[in-house]
Amino acid sequence: MLTAISHSRESPLDKASDPQPVQRIELHPRTLLAIVVTLAVCWLLIRLLPVLLIVVVALFVVGTLNPAVEWLERHRLSRIWAVVVVFAGSFLVVALLAALTLPSLFEQARDVIEHEAEIRERVAELLDKSRVTAKLSQPLRQLHYDELIKASAGPALIASTRVVEFVAYLASTIFVALYTMIDRDRLRGGLFAVVPRRHHVRLSRVLIQLETIVGGYIRGQALTSLLITIFALAMFTACQVPNALALAVFAGVVDVLPYVGGVLTIVPAAAAAAGQGVVTVLVIVISMLAYQEFESRFVVPRVYGRILRLPSSVVLVSLLTGGILMGILGALLVLPIAAAIRMLIEELRLELPGERADDAGLRKRDRAAEREYAARSKGMPAEQSAAIAVEISEERYRDDKNAV
Repeated sequence: MLTAISHSRESPLDKASDPQPVQRIELHPRTLLAIVVTLAVCWLLIRLLPVLLIVVVALFVVGTLNPAVEWLERHRLSRIWAVVVVFAGSFLVVALLAALTLPSLFEQARDVIEHEAEIRERVAELLDKSRVTAKLSQPLRQLHYDELIKASAGPALIASTRVVEFVAYLASTIFVALYTMIDRDRLRGGLFAVVPRRHHVRLSRVLIQLETIVGGYIRGQALTSLLITIFALAMFTACQVPNALALAVFAGVVDVLPYVGGVLTIVPAAAAAAGQGVVTVLVIVISMLAYQEFESRFVVPRVYGRILRLPSSVVLVSLLTGGILMGILGALLVLPIAAAIRMLIEELRLELPGERADDAGLRKRDRAAEREYAARSKGMPAEQSAAIAVEISEERYRDDKNAV
């Protein structure tokens, strides 16, 4: 008995020698299919990123110009002619700005090339006055442009290729926006045709809100451009810089580029002020850099935060994030995207962690609007149903706006 018991016991060495149980992870075929589809969609989006950007920017153009088109429609002008008038007016404005700024900029560039030796000597003399920068004056005087031209041949070729691509993308964006505005009803009807009818009213509200966000973003950009134009005009006039108005308008135009807009103004402004002396050039450079810092840290967060209903901290962090991830284009698009995300959270009645939304009244109004839409659009095609959904959402939007 004892022997049997002793044989039935396992020593610690025997337990250690036993193989450990193997844990197997098995994925359901649906899970594998979802992973494969997700990876394929991500790959496709990356490959089609330029096309997506063209569509997004075209929608921004549509959202910017559509209020003017609708205003002309309300004054008994057909949509096609309204679109033609608005696009023609926009091109005239762009051409006027170009005619006002580009000739003076080219003239400044020509003057800099003609007086380059004198400007370089002035800068070298200024460097000689300090022990810290004295060593830089001699290499500046001995600068050979032939070597610089040879060294910059490759980057210049790449830059010219990028310019051609940018022009092609810009032309594609304009035509996509033009055709989208002309075929608005059919495109909207096609979108509503693939969305379940119970979501049509909510979809129309989202579209209206997106147009409002784009309009608010454009108004914010117009305000910041106007502010820097006024500041630059006052400073250039006080410093007696030639072509002060043209340079100030150029500053307002390039201000649409986050972070670099004010910096781009420094080069032509400093070149124009070169004849006024080194002190004037330094005043302009320091003033423009200071205003750029003031605008990015104070003006932009408050202006866009008020218009897009975003906290100033969110505006600043969004600009930094967009600039790091996608450069200038990311910084241009990130604010309306952030505002659109906030709007979608509100429209879809989503509850964020730590929040408890009391939206019983909103949900009741949503159901009432859906019942009205179902009654009015019964038996109608998608294009006419979309128009009714937009009409109901616009009435509700006006009521909410008047209530506030």
